[in-house]
Amino acid sequence: MQSIEDHATTPASGEEQIIARAAAGDLTAFNQLVVAYQNLAYSVAYRTLQDDAAAADVVQESFIKAYRGIAAFQGGSFKSWIIRIVANTCYDLLRSRQRKLTDSLDDLADNDDYAPHLIDPADTPQAHVERMELSALIERSFQALPPDQRLVLTLCDVHGYAYDEIAEMTGAPMGTIKSRINRARARVRDYLLQYPELLPPAFRPMDEQSYTRQQ
Repeated sequence: MQSIEDHATTPASGEEQIIARAAAGDLTAFNQLVVAYQNLAYSVAYRTLQDDAAAADVVQESFIKAYRGIAAFQGGSFKSWIIRIVANTCYDLLRSRQRKLTDSLDDLADNDDYAPHLIDPADTPQAHVERMELSALIERSFQALPPDQRLVLTLCDVHGYAYDEIAEMTGAPMGTIKSRINRARARVRDYLLQYPELLPPAFRPMDEQSYTRQQ
């Protein structure tokens, strides 16, 4: 069965029909929307909250809100609409906590279900360890960002959405989106450069590369 998010082969009207049925109370139709967008919703929630259990709760709550409010959906991009609900639900949770996120990423590095693409059977044990260390470092750099910057950087650099799509998803002005992404990228870069030994050679500072060649 084709995904309703496969726009290359499925006409937009197909999703519109499903949304119309869901708005009329068809739970099966709404569940098709859940299947199409739940992975994206979870990815956005997880990277914003840095907490897998909280992200799962937010996704569940967001789809409940969407089901209850879908009759008021005014058309346009359903994807943008649901991601805005997810983002707002994440922000509500963060405000209720009134504290910075402190959850460890130690379990994430051992979670094969979360990042199966990081495991390469051809890797040597040393290469695998280095790959996992770099992955954990990148995740920590994301964790160090403010939630609003984590959200837009995830949508842009992880999922590949354009600035105008992110503006629609988050409800923030285009200038704000660009500024947040630029600041987030700069913070991630500065964080990673604190650990040059874990970076691929092409991304290491020149003095570090020179030192490595001398060894």
